[in-house]
Amino acid sequence: MKKKPLKERIVETSLLMFEKNGYHGVTVDQIVEECGTSKGGFYHNFKSKDELLYHIHDVFISYVLDKAKESYNNYTTPVSRLCAIINSFTKVFDLYKPHITVFYQESTYLKGDFHQKINDKRDEYRKLLQRVIEEGQSSGDFRREVPPEITTMAIIGMVNWIYKWYKRDGELSIEKIAEIFNDLILHSLITEKGLMDQDIPKYFLRSQPVN
Repeated sequence: MKKKPLKERIVETSLLMFEKNGYHGVTVDQIVEECGTSKGGFYHNFKSKDELLYHIHDVFISYVLDKAKESYNNYTTPVSRLCAIINSFTKVFDLYKPHITVFYQESTYLKGDFHQKINDKRDEYRKLLQRVIEEGQSSGDFRREVPPEITTMAIIGMVNWIYKWYKRDGELSIEKIAEIFNDLILHSLITEKGLMDQDIPKYFLRSQPVN
């Protein structure tokens, strides 16, 4: 079997160690010993342990932001854009669950430029999601009585909490969880006009037959 690149091995090792022992409970010496490399190998890939922590955060935040931009550009209606964004946002918790767990446990230790860069991307994501809600309200597809700022933060908070309870071997797949979120969120936002969108039925869960 082909050996993984050193950078990838360092990240995977540090994820396990940070999650178990905390950021300040792990040294560079321990990381290199655990993944079988040298300090030179570590510092060839990361200038510091702080840069490693930044990289762990940046991987999934960049992914979810890029997917949100793709969703906005590839779809044309507020409903389809919102559902595509929620779908990709939900799935990131399966793709990058260890990264996200470490982020929520250790994000307070990210300082200076690293902290600012991560916050800038989080703000960019929030603003894009809020833009979709506002466009849906302007078009009459989404209810105007709910504040877009609070709606945006409610969606982000709802999906973010997945990291606390989602299990890959659980009863529901990540795809099914995304479907449930889309159904819940759309039902709370959609107007009668929005329901006229021919694509709407595919975003709602189908009723289960009663025995």
